[in-house]
Amino acid sequence: MKERLWNEKSDIYISNSEWLILKEIYKSSPTISNVSKQVDISRQATHKFIKNLESKGLLEIRNIQNNKKNKYVELTKLGEQCFEQYEVIMEKIEKEISEIIGQDKFEILIEIFKTDWRLKKKKSPA
Repeated sequence: MKERLWNEKSDIYISNSEWLILKEIYKSSPTISNVSKQVDISRQATHKFIKNLESKGLLEIRNIQNNKKNKYVELTKLGEQCFEQYEVIMEKIEKEISEIIGQDKFEILIEIFKTDWRLKKKKSPA
């Protein structure tokens, strides 16, 4: 539903992982390393998604003064506009769900989604 509503508004395809990254960057300027830690995506994949977002004109990668290794990222105006439109879509979806199942059940559902389900991929024995 989220993708359908977004695609009706925009020609820019943004994956779920890219949305997570945009959410972390919105209204802040974190380092790429911090973004990777916050979204729980491998550093390599985070770099790939950030490069994709940069190529779409949604964010910019900047050097940190006196630090050649680390870089920080920030949204462009287009990136901010896209994220703000995405938030409106999510609010619309949440409102529809709440109207269908009731506010009390919706709040319980949100708490369930916030729960740590311990489903992280476990390493297989060697």
